Amino acid sequence: MADEPAPEPNKLRSVHTTTLPEFLDKAGFSFLVSTYQAGKLIIVRADGTVANTHFRTFQVPMGMAYQGGRLAIGTKVAVEEYHNQLQVAAKLEPAGKHDGCFLPRHSIVTGQIGIHEVSWVDRELWIVNTSFSCLCTLDPNYSFIPRWRPKFISGLASEDRCHLNGLAIRDGKPRYVTALGVTDTAHGWRENKAKGGCLIDIESNEFICRGLSMPHSPRWYDGKLWVMESGAGSLSTVDLATGKLTTVTLLPGFTRGLDFWGPYALIGLSQVRESALFSGIPITDRLPLEERKCGVWVVDTRNGQIIAFLEFQDGVQEIFAVQILPGIRYPDLLQADDDHVANTILLPDEALKDVIRKA
Repeated sequence: MADEPAPEPNKLRSVHTTTLPEFLDKAGFSFLVSTYQAGKLIIVRADGTVANTHFRTFQVPMGMAYQGGRLAIGTKVAVEEYHNQLQVAAKLEPAGKHDGCFLPRHSIVTGQIGIHEVSWVDRELWIVNTSFSCLCTLDPNYSFIPRWRPKFISGLASEDRCHLNGLAIRDGKPRYVTALGVTDTAHGWRENKAKGGCLIDIESNEFICRGLSMPHSPRWYDGKLWVMESGAGSLSTVDLATGKLTTVTLLPGFTRGLDFWGPYALIGLSQVRESALFSGIPITDRLPLEERKCGVWVVDTRNGQIIAFLEFQDGVQEIFAVQILPGIRYPDLLQADDDHVANTILLPDEALKDVIRKA
């Protein structure tokens, strides 16, 4: 699901509603979008009356997690961590425009474990390890440390047995996951992808609900459990007692990637072309290809109304994650070959006393 060739940079085109930069300016944040299909991390930020889309290249970028100035990005074979360095932001052109700048600090190579969603739990990163059908954490000495797996998965095998994909944190602990199937054979989830999905309580290792259409992006927010039925193009809330889903909104795309700001949900949409993977699901039956959209839609969860959107019209057809950067209006992200990275030396406060400063 994550290895298509990246498009040419000049083919990356987008349009947006006039309400999107207004919304970002009022809320005081920017947001990130990962697209494994295009091999890009997209920084979306208000620039006056337009929403600026700034692209950085990664190898199969998937899940992202931001906490306290630290940004983790799951890629094809590694998890890369970037830190916000305000002193570098002040040096970027045009002068005085940037209020954040993420620099690479370290990377842990995992190998191809099918990294999907990632989440900070305190200062530890939890990862949905789709290839091995488990949740894991990282250790510099190993590819990963297994921490939990569904009760129907008999052991660790690099076979993507249930397509575990989404992770929700509740009260500071990993609590809910989504999977596309309840199967214990290699790629067994593909046989009933249209209605084989499930939502699981990690604490009890029991199902909350089953029979979902390609669920993704579970979230605990505002005292509610939210989930995407991506195959239907919906965002719903879940009754924990009965497992019943209540649809909040139905959108013109494969819904995957979710973050919240107040009563608003930022929802990733993928166009999903006809293929063996995406055939026979509700969204492809409901909408012809030309009516399916790719981008980020902003929805008022109180009434399900769309208040703004960013639509990618060329070069980007599939989105995986959406991550808000609260309080950062106009950031950049620099990669290891940038001169600012080469010339930025960070030291502990104790060591700064001994630095000889030039006159």
